[in-house]
This record gives sequence, C-alpha cells and structure tokens, in this order.
Amino acid sequence: MRFYSAQICDKGNIAVDDTILVKDVEATAGSYMLEGFKPLFSAEAVTRLENAGYVISGKAHVGEFGLDLVGEFSHYSTQEGALQGAAASLVAEGSVKAALGVDMNGSTRRSAALAGVDFLKPTYGTVSRYGVISCAASGEQVGVYAQDADAISEIMGVIAGHDSKDGTSLKAESYDYSTAQAVEGKKICIIKELFDKADSQTQAKLTAFADSLRAKGVVVEELSSDLFKLANTAWQILMCAETCNNVSRYDGVKYGHRAAQYRNIDELYVNSRTEGFNFLTKAVVLYGSDVLSKNRYKACYDKSLRVRRVVKEGIEKLLESYDAILTPVCSQSAYESYDIHTAFEKVFEESIFTATANLIGSPALVSCGVQLMGKAFSEGTLLSLAAAVEKEGK
Repeated sequence: MRFYSAQICDKGNIAVDDTILVKDVEATAGSYMLEGFKPLFSAEAVTRLENAGYVISGKAHVGEFGLDLVGEFSHYSTQEGALQGAAASLVAEGSVKAALGVDMNGSTRRSAALAGVDFLKPTYGTVSRYGVISCAASGEQVGVYAQDADAISEIMGVIAGHDSKDGTSLKAESYDYSTAQAVEGKKICIIKELFDKADSQTQAKLTAFADSLRAKGVVVEELSSDLFKLANTAWQILMCAETCNNVSRYDGVKYGHRAAQYRNIDELYVNSRTEGFNFLTKAVVLYGSDVLSKNRYKACYDKSLRVRRVVKEGIEKLLESYDAILTPVCSQSAYESYDIHTAFEKVFEESIFTATANLIGSPALVSCGVQLMGKAFSEGTLLSLAAAVEKEGK
C-alpha cells in the first residue's frame, strides 16, 4: 500500500484500491503499463467521501486490472505463501475504517472472505463508476470493505446515488442500506452444487452461518441449480471481450509504458504491450479477441449476451421464493502462491461462486467468510441478515 496522508480523521480513514483514481496520486491498476500515471481528477466515490469529512489515506495494491484471485499478480507487490488482498488486510488489521474496491470478477469478495472482513458489491448502477480504470464496464462495480455490516451501511450511504458523469448511474439519489430489518421469517436458500465445491472448512463456515440464521427464525433450505455454472461461462466470455477492448487504449502512444526499442508503429504497439502486460492480462486479451472474432462472435459473445438474460430471469424467479441466496465465496479457506501461467484456468474455476452477481448486476455481500446474494436493491435485507449473525458473535 502507498500511504500519502498521515492525517487522522474522526470519521475514519479510507483506503482505495489502485483501480480507483485519486487526484495527483499514482494509479496503476497493478500494471507496469500504467506506471507513473497520475490522474487529474478523483473518482466520484472518493470525492463524496472527502466532501463528507473522511480522509483517503492511501492506495492498496491490486492484481493487474483486477483479473487474478485476490491481487497476487500486482506488478508492485510480490506475494509468497498464503495469498491476501491488500485492501481487505488493511481493514482486517484496523489500519483503516473501510476501503473501496472495484469488483469485476470476484477478487474483492474472495479477499474479504479470506481476511475475515465484510465486502458489499452493490446493485449495478447504484454507485458511480466515474473515475474507475475500467475493464469490464457491464459488470464491474465499486464496493466497500469494512469490519462489519454497520460500517458498510455507513459508507454506502455516502457514496451511493445518481451521478450525471456516469452513463450507467441509476436515477435514484439514495438507497436502503439499513441493518435493522427484522430477519425472523426471512427465507434463504443454499445452492447444493456450490456448497459441494467448497472444502470442509468453508463448508463449516457456511453451515455455522446458516445455523445462526435458523436460530433467529430464518428459514434455510437447500436446492439445486445449474444457473451459476452457466453464469460463470457467460461472464468470463463477456469479461474477457470487454477487457480486450478496454485495454486496447494502452498502446504506448498517448500514455502508459512505451517500449524503448521499436522500428515502426506496429512494433511500438507490440513491444509496449508485451513489456507492459503480465501473462494473465495477455491471456484475457487473446481470449477476448477470439470470442469477438468473425468466426466465433455468434457462438460465443452473442450467445453469452443471451445467456445473461436467461440467468437474470432464472435468478429473479428463484428469488420470488427466497429473500437471499447463501453460497461460498471460494472453494477453499486459503490460497497459496502459484504459477501465473495457470492463473487463467484457476480464476475461471473460482469465479463460479462470484460471476453471477457481476453478470446480472445483483448485490452480493460477504460476511463471516460466506456470501449472500439478493435481488436488485435488496442490500438492506442482505446487510440485516449479516448484522444479525455478526452481532451474535460480539
């Protein structure tokens, strides 16, 4: 993490991950390609926090463009042994009150689960994406790390609401982030296929969370669904395609890393991008190029757009009978360092737990190492369910 403010704030110090712009502070998105880039303005979420009296105290490392598991492949931070997300770790150790992170492919939620803190990926369009280094604009969303649901509620109340500078921002000026809803009589479901993919420690966390809810009068049932597998495949295709397009701006001409050696414009592009991107980003770009190609567009990209609609309708139908869906966030309780050349497949496998919320824009809350998903604008319900369990342990 790069600190740039020693000021202690009564309201609380906030960290932001390195895909979120803070005026005149280097923003690299974890990539050598953007080394030295200093934005001329701050993200809307940052501005709102500063205007409300919070202090942005530093930037937290992220994996290059947020494409990895928890931030392990940042160009600026080498991790060995057990992997940890930087922003989540800062919140867990109490260095900051909360942190902002961009959830594009679940890395923020996985980081929160492993660190034992909360993270809310809110409904798509409720928090401005203005000032985010964007990769997959149709599914990425600014969210909040904090120690508990109450702290998330506080920060969300500041950063959420319409922003005319963001074309994807919804019109409402405020949303419900209360943690005081009555939970007795609520119904949640556990997805059997996702539960079975988790290791025994993760299953134990989910079972304990479900038992705590049952003790408070919540109805918990198990069911089967293939929607999450479909959603993961569709989102990985769409995410790679959008990332391929978005990172095409990093070509060594306008800004970003420029190769020292080249003989013509083609070599400038190729050499700059070869030197500037890591292996995982290159794999995502190549796959994105492939699914957008003439021969594959209909079978891959176009079909994934149609699958998005099918999954959205399926989840909405499921949530007609339930208030939330309870799932693991990761297949295991800890990740160990691994070879980047296996990262593309590893991230794909782990994203089955997180991709649905990105694909359809629904809210997802990590608490006590597990995940609650709900229908659009149901953050108050998710936060209240989490708060009921968290307060039991205090």
